Amino acid sequence: MLPLQFTKDPLPEAVTTDFQNLNKFTEQQFASLTETVYQFLLQPKETDRFLTQLNEFAGENGMSAGPLRSLVKSILLLPHGALKKNLTAEQVKEDLLNLGVDENKATHFSNQWKANYAVLSRVAVGQTLMVNQLVDMEWKFGVTVGSSEIQKTGNIFLQLKLIIRKGNSTENVYMELTLPQFYNFLHEMERAKSAMDCFS
Repeated sequence: MLPLQFTKDPLPEAVTTDFQNLNKFTEQQFASLTETVYQFLLQPKETDRFLTQLNEFAGENGMSAGPLRSLVKSILLLPHGALKKNLTAEQVKEDLLNLGVDENKATHFSNQWKANYAVLSRVAVGQTLMVNQLVDMEWKFGVTVGSSEIQKTGNIFLQLKLIIRKGNSTENVYMELTLPQFYNFLHEMERAKSAMDCFS
């Protein structure tokens, strides 16, 4: 199989088989399933409605709900990965073709991706910012003066206490970083800040 763009990791064989099983769907079934999947991606909090729609789809098409849920779970890996990697509709189509999905179905799915991409990006950013809102941060630098390993003495470390809002409560998250890890963390935080500045 050619390398995929939405993930660096090799996919389990069951996931690849799920994508190939999409070829067994009629065009109408595939269009209906794709619409259901994109509705869920656009409104991820509507889990109950999504599961109800999947059960209805399974009933209408003489399928078992369990295997259909498993198949949809595999399908969702692609849009989630594609959002993280900022893939174009053409790249999504390429990945589907590389996974063995036929041309018409890959084109239909990628056209839906193109039509919904802007909203999907906003939803993903909104979820990320809502899930892990940083309220406050405390830090302390230290130097290791005693250790059972001689190489560890004299190492600089940083202890961080992150206060994160989760729903109506806050949670303390503690981390200890070496100096290189701290610089990497700082770089990521600066990137996150610049990304947030673009959206405000």
